[in-house]
Amino acid sequence: MSEVFVSVPQDLARILRVSEKDLPKVVRLYLAIELYREGKISLGKAVEIARVTKWEMMEILASKGIPLQYDEEDLKEDVETLERLL
Repeated sequence: MSEVFVSVPQDLARILRVSEKDLPKVVRLYLAIELYREGKISLGKAVEIARVTKWEMMEILASKGIPLQYDEEDLKEDVETLERLL
């Protein structure tokens, strides 16, 4: 996945109460959560953007009261995973 770099206000780290070093990770996570909540991306894409595991993302979404949207793409990914493991 190619990346695009975006400038954000320097005080965003203070607002989010994170170190400047952790800011890119937190911004990716917030972006992934919101795009998933709006139904614009799948769980798999949210995982990719946030750079967390699928299970971590599911826990994060659950902690924020965001229901899982299980679609055809998610089913396909799960089937591919099972086929690799079996």
